[in-house]
Amino acid sequence: MFFNRTPQKKLTIAIFISSRGSNMEAILRAIRDRRLKNVSVALVVSDNPDAKGLEIARSFGVETMYLDCAPFKTKLEGAAEERIVSILREKNVDLICLAGFMRMIKRGLISAFRNRIINIHPSLLPAFPGLDAQAQAVAAKAKVSGCTIHFVDEGMDSGPIIRQAKVSVKKNDTEKTLAMRILKKEHSLYWRVLRDIVRGGVRIGA
Repeated sequence: MFFNRTPQKKLTIAIFISSRGSNMEAILRAIRDRRLKNVSVALVVSDNPDAKGLEIARSFGVETMYLDCAPFKTKLEGAAEERIVSILREKNVDLICLAGFMRMIKRGLISAFRNRIINIHPSLLPAFPGLDAQAQAVAAKAKVSGCTIHFVDEGMDSGPIIRQAKVSVKKNDTEKTLAMRILKKEHSLYWRVLRDIVRGGVRIGA
């Protein structure tokens, strides 16, 4: 199964963040520097009105939006979900890129954008899903970890895997030191996956 689109057709994306959005910034830099072509960012969405990433996105000339999810605790659902689906459709968004968005995506948004929501996770899934993946890897004395870009489904980091990048876990690694090295891999992996999509599709499970 492939992400269904015409090769080289311009890809319109929305990026969801909760904090600084360093992966978002890496994507925006790749677009600006023409390493990533035929991709436009229609909107950057954050559930945190004080997210540094909103300011960074605006510095690239990208429209931003605060989405109040507070009534729904850890999930994005209900009225907030209905609102964002409507806005994304108005902006003709092809693909949603989760980049440090710290809420589970549920029900309506997944249905509206089935196989068109991707996420980056700091482990080699299916190992260490959920929160604190780097700490999980260190505690398990794993020899290798890394990052995964996958399609989002109704489960916890359970959607089909698109691409992965490996990072060795050193004997003296802490959660912080491992996280820093994984993040460097994330910054190069995310925009390259978008480039692959633009070039003709991404095979689920590849």
